[in-house]
Amino acid sequence: MRWLLIFLGVLVGASCSTPPPNKFSDVLLIKIQDLKDRRATDSLVIFLREKNPIYRREAALSLGSVQDSTASAALGTALLEDLDTEVRRNAAFALGQTGGFQAVNALLPALQDSSRSVLREVLEALGKTVDRRDVASLNEYQTRDTLLQEGQAWGFYQLTLRKKADSSVTRKMSSFLLPSHSYQTRLAAAHYFARSSPVIGTGYEENLLQGALNDNRPEVRMAALNGCRDLASEQVLPVVRQVLAEEKDYRVRVNAVRVLQNFLIAETSMILFQALSDPVEMVTVAASEVIRNIDDGSGSTGILENLSKLKSDRAKANLYAALLKSAVRPEILEEMVAAYSTGSVYYKAALLSAMGETKEASDKRAFKFLCGELLKITNEKVILTASAGAIVSLNHHDTTGIFLRCYQQALANGDEAVIGIVASALTDPSLGYKNEIKDLQFLYDAKAKMKLPRDIESLQPLNIAIAYLEGKPKPAPLKNEFNHPIDWNLVKSIPAIQEVEITTKKGKIRMRLLVEEAPGSVANFVDLVNKKYFDGKFFHRVVPNFVIQTGCNRGDGYGSEDYSIRSEFSLTRYTTGSAGMASAGKDTEGTQWFITHSPTPHLDGKYTIFAEAIAGMEVVDQIEMGDIILETRLVVK
Repeated sequence: MRWLLIFLGVLVGASCSTPPPNKFSDVLLIKIQDLKDRRATDSLVIFLREKNPIYRREAALSLGSVQDSTASAALGTALLEDLDTEVRRNAAFALGQTGGFQAVNALLPALQDSSRSVLREVLEALGKTVDRRDVASLNEYQTRDTLLQEGQAWGFYQLTLRKKADSSVTRKMSSFLLPSHSYQTRLAAAHYFARSSPVIGTGYEENLLQGALNDNRPEVRMAALNGCRDLASEQVLPVVRQVLAEEKDYRVRVNAVRVLQNFLIAETSMILFQALSDPVEMVTVAASEVIRNIDDGSGSTGILENLSKLKSDRAKANLYAALLKSAVRPEILEEMVAAYSTGSVYYKAALLSAMGETKEASDKRAFKFLCGELLKITNEKVILTASAGAIVSLNHHDTTGIFLRCYQQALANGDEAVIGIVASALTDPSLGYKNEIKDLQFLYDAKAKMKLPRDIESLQPLNIAIAYLEGKPKPAPLKNEFNHPIDWNLVKSIPAIQEVEITTKKGKIRMRLLVEEAPGSVANFVDLVNKKYFDGKFFHRVVPNFVIQTGCNRGDGYGSEDYSIRSEFSLTRYTTGSAGMASAGKDTEGTQWFITHSPTPHLDGKYTIFAEAIAGMEVVDQIEMGDIILETRLVVK
């Protein structure tokens, strides 16, 4: 008996340690997801009539990624007639993702649905789809509880993203900022004002300022601060001073600094110089970016005083740029070249970008230095892209004709990112290249070196440039054809609660992979982790209080491999610590991914969410541009 008990104990222990499998042990769920991956609309629609609601739910949700209007009628039938609540909810989401008049025609009568969860999704979907004549149907809807009010608020938010909001919506969203409303409702209202440009209507100012100062959630405060950018300086500046002095959450301080970009440097210089000494580098960088963007030369003395005190290379480069824009310190360029010779690669790239702000009119020193760096043969791709971008920036200050030869030589070198950057400049009417360029062979030669899906981000502007210079209509956007089937054997081996650990010098970040929501993206990610692909990769993009991004094989954001994967959208929303796939448009994802610092609802339904950070957000907040991933590994629980 004792041995039997021990044996049973071993069995129980083994079963407890086995991670739960994901849902893709079901072959029909695999089939539905595979049809989604192949964008097989007609076959997916058939599953909307399956007897088992599990498959109808999966098919409806999958059509939210496909976004084919030929499925709208079937989705509308599912929304209005299916007996399963989750099927109807998923159908509402898919119709919102797809848009068009058929979607609106199904969503409006669905306002009579008996399910609160369905109605919440219908209200947001209407914000994504209605035109101005139907805004009243969303605005006049009487919400009966908190969940429906949240849906209405997010619907209003979607309206302002589409520039369909009016003053009546603004009044409602102003009231939603009040502390009596739920967090999600207040968050949606704060982001409404953060994204409205301009805000249509009046009377919202006091609630917005109070939300920025006093809301009990930092996520609301930071978004409300962004919404204050168009208020009068006498209203905003005292709030910014108070936030920078008292706010403990660095993300709120970052947004407070960014608000200052809409005001004159004479009004804000003292606040910005104070922010440069913030203990968190994200705030310092944000302040330096604002100074770079708005300084007119009047703050140059203060910039020089602060330049020597800064520890952040990125912030230093931004202050150098501000000085170059002011054209009051001609010796600054020599100082930058000296710093360039000993700097790290990302500091070098930042300095090159700063040189693009030069407004010199005579000796062309910045142009000569930048063109020399652009034409070097180097493995440091970030140097090439920074040089190309800076030269284009210079070109906007000087159209004397010295740039085309440098552009032609750079394109001949065949770097795909440089080709895309230069091609975009050639289509700018203000630069006059349509009259200057007579022979387009150098562009066709560059095109011959590029291929899909790897180079879609650069090939698109190159095609546009060729058509523009030849006087032809703008070509249709490129689309990546299906080229990378999901490895379903790998998917089935990934536990539903699989975690991954990312080790950096700043510490470890742990994420839970969302294999059931984004199987193709997770399988791709796991395959790359198993191959140690991410080990040694830089965090090449860090935007304060937005994202840290990595996975680029070039280190400049233009890198990818010779395949692409499909976008996978779900009801999961971007919040603090969401991990998403970077892309150059729908269905162009590959190896690059990012983690968010805070809620970013403008990414919802547009960028695949494949994981969520469950530990190490304090590390995410410390990551700087140029930090390296030491190791990624799957965690066996």
